[in-house]
Parts: sequence; structure tokens; C-alpha cells
Amino acid sequence: MATEKGIVTKIDSTTAWVKTTKTNACKACAARGSCNVMGGGKEMEVEAINYAKAKVGETVVISFETSPLLKATFMLYVLPVLFLMAGAFIGTKMAPFLNFNESLLSVITGFLFFGIIIIFVKSKGNKLAKKDEYRPKVIKILKEL
Repeated sequence: MATEKGIVTKIDSTTAWVKTTKTNACKACAARGSCNVMGGGKEMEVEAINYAKAKVGETVVISFETSPLLKATFMLYVLPVLFLMAGAFIGTKMAPFLNFNESLLSVITGFLFFGIIIIFVKSKGNKLAKKDEYRPKVIKILKEL
């Protein structure tokens, strides 16, 4: 389980938005690249389940389960590449039977498989985003000195 400190910037009934600063722990994270894409810079804001009942302005600790994060990373980055390659391979093998240009069919089936997996990943990602195990959690309120 990975943890980070941050400051609560906004709350609603069950969630808190926590502003964190990227630390050295980010360098070892499997999803560090996607954080840079989604805003870059040193600070980022995360929506987390507010188990600790934190209030705006409080310094908190948020936790991320690493296993679900790795599963999501695999689904987002590895599966599309595998499906693209599988589609291209299948297109290459099917071309002689269909009396079709091998390169062209390889490109067509590769992108067809890629499109199918992107639709699947988008659908599955929307479902997983609603599950608590895939969301960060506010687990502790830190006392101010």
C-alpha cells in the first residue's frame, strides 16, 4: 500500500479532494507517467474516499492499494499493444486465404483489434472507477504542531 500526505481542498458527503505534492515515492510508482499527462507539475489533486472524515484545510494521509493500480496499469497500457500485435499477426496469416494484400490486411486487423480493446478498456475502466478498491482513501488526519 502506497501512502501520501496532502491537504484537503474540498469535501462532499463521502469524498475529499486532496492536494498532494509529488515525492520520491512517485518515481517508483507504476502509474507515474499518467500523472504527468494529467497536469504535470509538482502538485496534483486527487479525489479520495473520506474514511477519516477530514475537513477542508486539514493535512491528511491518503492510501492507494498497489495491486489494483497494477491491474489497471496493465489493462490500460499492455492490453492495447498486445491486441494490436495479435490483430496484425492474424491479418498476416489470413491474407493468403482471402487473396488479399498481406500488409494491408495486417494493418486493418491490427487496428480493428486495437479499437475493440480500447472500447473494452473504456467500458471496464468506467466500472472499475466506481469500485472502492481502485480509489484512494483518506485514512488518517495528521495533527498540526
